[in-house]
Amino acid sequence: MRTLKIHLIRHGSTDANVLGQYIGSKTDAPLSPEGLNELRLLKENMDYPKIDCLYSSPMLRCRQTAAVLFPDNGVCQVENLKEYDFGDFEGKTANELESNPHFLDWVSGKAAPPNGEDNTEFIKRLCVGLRQIVLDMIEKGKSESAVIMHGGAIMMLLGATAVPRHHSVEWTADPGRGYTLRITPSLYHKSGIVEVIDIV
Repeated sequence: MRTLKIHLIRHGSTDANVLGQYIGSKTDAPLSPEGLNELRLLKENMDYPKIDCLYSSPMLRCRQTAAVLFPDNGVCQVENLKEYDFGDFEGKTANELESNPHFLDWVSGKAAPPNGEDNTEFIKRLCVGLRQIVLDMIEKGKSESAVIMHGGAIMMLLGATAVPRHHSVEWTADPGRGYTLRITPSLYHKSGIVEVIDIV
């Protein structure tokens, strides 16, 4: 069976990104005007990959990014790729939370945010979303896709599944940029491992 190529691309900037706020699945924030302009410039000046299918987190900022970067492709929304649920940390910055003991527990990996999503469950959800995409591509006979998703989601997904192995914080991506994966279906179905071969 042939390999698949999947480009994971981070959505454009929102006002919350600029302010350093934790904006997750509870806030369907749009791209900022500046974020839209940045994406349009990237589209003009970069050679984005030629794809035969397009997937996206269902959140507005991702769908808007998909429309700018890949205007000729219809988008398939993947619910499991939506942003992390930050619970009580939603809309706050790290500076605002730095004295909160629950925040310190969260950043050290000891606990989930109060009323938020457990990191392990988040990673499992993202892995399910990626598997849905792989199976859909195989079923439809597609070989190359783009997936518009959230920066933290890309980091967590690649930290759990990618080779070469890196900690999740090393898989950062700027808005409108990301990583190209090569997936060998037989290996992927056995191990869940993906290979990062390039940057977008």
